[in-house]
Amino acid sequence: MPGGRLTQQDRQQIALGLAEGLAYAEIARGLDRPTSTVTREVMRNGGPAGYRADLAHRATEQRAHRRKPAAPPRGAAEPAPQPHGRDPEAVRAYEELFTTVMMRSGLSKMMARVMVALLLTDTGSLTASELAQSLQVSPATVSKSIAFLESQTLVRRERDERRRERYVIDADVWYQSMVASTRALTEQVDIARQGVGVLGPGTPAGARLENVARFLDFVAESLARAAEQAREVLYTKPDTTPDGGA
Repeated sequence: MPGGRLTQQDRQQIALGLAEGLAYAEIARGLDRPTSTVTREVMRNGGPAGYRADLAHRATEQRAHRRKPAAPPRGAAEPAPQPHGRDPEAVRAYEELFTTVMMRSGLSKMMARVMVALLLTDTGSLTASELAQSLQVSPATVSKSIAFLESQTLVRRERDERRRERYVIDADVWYQSMVASTRALTEQVDIARQGVGVLGPGTPAGARLENVARFLDFVAESLARAAEQAREVLYTKPDTTPDGGA
């Protein structure tokens, strides 16, 4: 099996494999490389949908140029050992990518990091000290993020057998999030309709608010209906095969 860094040709082959919908294991076999090598490469460079061979090669060269043999920065930690034979570096790269996606949805960086840390645990729960140690931040920072996530029904608190407070992310977190979004949309519908009465239904501003109310009312109803119909998916065990179906 060849060693050393991936070449630009290797990365072009990875990009072609992703475009063809191949699993990481299949792409890795074509390169005669470990599956973990391909997984890390893709996750560090935009994920399956955003991977570009030329950009990935340039980014790798820049990282290699900046890298110096020195002690790790204060607060930095080596990837923790992973259960089920997972590659620690691949998991960390995926965690960073997932955090970026959550930040684009509106969460702050720390809230996104806490949310992703909980999502990626097999137990679906962590204590404040476990989160603080994993994220290398203070318990107070964790508590502030948890308070917001809890207000959005994204996490909940419970006590374990040792009376420690644990933060839990449930299997139906996305359903609960959709329900909360529906409630927020309904409130916006109500306030828009109040504005119609205040500004007058025959005025341009009143007509605008009425259109807003009608649009959001339709979206809220559709979202609520779709969430209920899709809820059973959360409790259906997926049909999975090793190495992504390869």
